[in-house]
Amino acid sequence: MIDTRGALAVETLLKLVLVLVALLLVIEVVQAIVGTLIGILQPLLMLAVLVLIGLWLLDRL
Repeated sequence: MIDTRGALAVETLLKLVLVLVALLLVIEVVQAIVGTLIGILQPLLMLAVLVLIGLWLLDRL
């Protein structure tokens, strides 16, 4: 039986690490953009919920 543990080349491992780091950076950027959008839209969403609850209580909905 041939032992193939550790058969990955160093360049392959470096490429894999580079891809994972790039993926983490993309996730961080997307998270920052989504967080900003939610931060901007949060008061509007809260106002919409307040209006919907008010209309429901007044039987207008």
